[in-house]
Amino acid sequence: MERKTHIVLAAGNTVVLKPAEDACLSVLRLAELAVSHGLPVGALNVVPGLGSEAGAALAAHPDIDHLSFTGSPETGTHVAQAAAQHHVPVTLELGGKSPQLVFADADLDAALPAVVRGIIQNAGQTCSAGSRLLVQREIADSVVANLCERFATLRCDAGEADADCGPLISARQKAKLEARLVAAEADGIRVAAKGKLAPGARSGGHFVLPQLLTDIPEGHEVLQEELFGPVLVVQVFEDEAEALALANATDFGLCAGIWTHDGGRQLRLAKGIRSGQVFINNYGAAGGVELPFGGVGRSGHGREKGFEGLRSYTRIKTVAIKH
Repeated sequence: MERKTHIVLAAGNTVVLKPAEDACLSVLRLAELAVSHGLPVGALNVVPGLGSEAGAALAAHPDIDHLSFTGSPETGTHVAQAAAQHHVPVTLELGGKSPQLVFADADLDAALPAVVRGIIQNAGQTCSAGSRLLVQREIADSVVANLCERFATLRCDAGEADADCGPLISARQKAKLEARLVAAEADGIRVAAKGKLAPGARSGGHFVLPQLLTDIPEGHEVLQEELFGPVLVVQVFEDEAEALALANATDFGLCAGIWTHDGGRQLRLAKGIRSGQVFINNYGAAGGVELPFGGVGRSGHGREKGFEGLRSYTRIKTVAIKH
């Protein structure tokens, strides 16, 4: 949300910012700091509240010139419909089910730590989380074994403890994710490895242990839907064509990671994968401030950051003068 705010202000606009009801305190503090450091009063306006109340009222307001939303595809549909009522542009960043593709010629010493970081960062509660691992069959057993060892060492604790993985945002989100995991296990999906609570971690916290899932039926929900937690699902592919088909086998398209030394393969896959960002032999989860960020399909449309993001919050006017 903050990355949208600064680019909107940089383009010369005022901002009305409605933070998520579960995470509003940091945004309120950001506004306080901005005003205390000289931002004109009224340039940045924060309106906390429920999405169904404050968010819906703002989206439907006729004086809004551009709507920008980060959240679920379902809510994004309502925001887009509200924007259509007043014929204003809308930027939607709606999450992802981003794959990391690991080929037999990959540098595994670089790839595997990035694969783990890509799913445990912020306890998997990032739109660009690398939540799917696609690995070539000839190295699949060794890669999964290596990841099992890594996941077994992961520890969950509160944020101030600086553990590997923190809690989920709320009890509601924890219960929702745990219900999905119970259903997945009932469907025969195997939990190949799981992290642990750190010694002394607070009991009753909203922790879901980082886990690695394998033996997943084709088309299963855990391969298709954004779980929004520290859960990595594994699929095995034979060759480049199957890797591309699996990478594109969801309705989301936000980020992708490709791990291979084959330059031709890098470019073919970068072109063929349907996603807004592609990382080759790295995975940066949105990258630098100069890199446009956004998705396709259920991941939304429009771009944040970079010049593309800046242009989203400006208007082109043509003036033709005859001398």
